[in-house]
Amino acid sequence: MRLGVAFTWHTLSWEERLELVTLAETLGYDTAYVDGDTSQLAVRRDAPVLDGWTVTTALLARTARIRVGSIRLVQHWSAARLAQLAATAERLFPGRHQLFVSIGDRPEDRAFGLPLRPAAERIARLDESLDAMRALWRGESVTRRGAHVTLDDARVRPVPPGGRIPVEVAAKGAALMPVVARHADLWNVNLPAIPARVAAAAAPLAQACRAVGRDPGEIRRRLWIFARPGRSPAETLGEFRRWNPWFAAIPDAELADALLAGESAACLERIAFLSRALDLEMPVIDLSGLDAAGTRAALESLPAGEMV
Repeated sequence: MRLGVAFTWHTLSWEERLELVTLAETLGYDTAYVDGDTSQLAVRRDAPVLDGWTVTTALLARTARIRVGSIRLVQHWSAARLAQLAATAERLFPGRHQLFVSIGDRPEDRAFGLPLRPAAERIARLDESLDAMRALWRGESVTRRGAHVTLDDARVRPVPPGGRIPVEVAAKGAALMPVVARHADLWNVNLPAIPARVAAAAAPLAQACRAVGRDPGEIRRRLWIFARPGRSPAETLGEFRRWNPWFAAIPDAELADALLAGESAACLERIAFLSRALDLEMPVIDLSGLDAAGTRAALESLPAGEMV
């Protein structure tokens, strides 16, 4: 089994992040996810907020094997620029850039002149953008006059091998599942590791796949599993609540078996169980919010090589 690891929430300096992604590579992790598109952090106004794309490419340049991804939010980019970015990364770091996209936004994006658009508009923008990007990667000269994407004989060179790049889309709600069905190679299940909730989210995805004539089994699944190895379940639940406020409505009782806490052997066993139960192509160990020392200890207690 391959394992991924997530380092997010801007708690790590550049030097710490480089050290820890390099350590994850040494320990056998397949993919490292780092902070992606954002403007400012409302809850930590003086915290350094490094640009996610710059950090991603720098990490790819300083490592040898591990894949690196950070989320690209559709409203931060034009479709052609994002297609060009991904094609360039594929040329420079073949097979190592994880293209990871979704529609999230934050109120503080207004400070950067980024409009706050309704969710339905962001979903439509992502749909149009991915459609145009797929055409650009095929080497086509692309013209679009859509509601959200306007291109005039746009081209991307070099064309990636085979004319395509795998796309990972983060989604949890039914409204976004038709976009996952049409465009995603990987579904990033944007939920805690609770089998009943994942199954409920998977049902509209299967329906959307049937509507476009696609086998839902073609779309591989990844899910971030919040982890604090060596800590108590109560401490881990408190940390989860702190760093994942958008899941406040989920009762503590449901989260009890979805978080990784305690001894490393039990955590590794739980990862294997959840991967099977949730049909995951890759579980991602979510260490978001930990400082460098805590992250290092967690990585070393969960060596990915033991999961192979």
